[in-house]
Amino acid sequence: MGTHGYAAPEYIMTGHLTAKSDVYSFGVVLLELLSGRQSVDRARRPREQNLVDWARPYLKRSDKLHQVIDSALECQYSCKGAEVAALVAYKCLSQNPKSRPSMREVVKALEPVLDMDDFFPAGPFVLTIVVEDDKVMDMKVETEEKHQSHHQNHQDRHRHKYPESAIHGDIVIHGDNRQVAGFTGALRRQQRTLSYHRERGA
Repeated sequence: MGTHGYAAPEYIMTGHLTAKSDVYSFGVVLLELLSGRQSVDRARRPREQNLVDWARPYLKRSDKLHQVIDSALECQYSCKGAEVAALVAYKCLSQNPKSRPSMREVVKALEPVLDMDDFFPAGPFVLTIVVEDDKVMDMKVETEEKHQSHHQNHQDRHRHKYPESAIHGDIVIHGDNRQVAGFTGALRRQQRTLSYHRERGA
């Protein structure tokens, strides 16, 4: 109660603790989870030392949210889920206690995020490039879909915490003579959308 960086503005001013003060504190914790930063970090630049002051303006802007999201996640998260969680954090961190949601409303908003999977999964993929007369005629990215157990999913989530981890991709090139040349390389995980692979392949 009253911990620096987590205490609601009205509690600091009046010393009165309410349920909405707790909602504010939860918003700070949620923001820490999204950003991978501490609520107060004196080692950062002056404008970024207070996490709430720095990050809150970005939370309701989908085009700026990537500046807040923890880079160690390496884009392996649901973009829609991140936007929902960020908006919840934004509302929890309102300066006006009456504008903050109740914890019941917070839970109701966050629960659907658990099932959101709108991201390009890390793991094996095959990039197929069709070449004719030294020209790229077609390009396709395929991922191997596996039915994983809960234990395997837990391992994947654990692996995502390590930024030095890598994936292996098999690149297959079809030429005019229909011979196939392939090789496997370790690639650092980055934002892996289909358009990203098309640009890289081009």
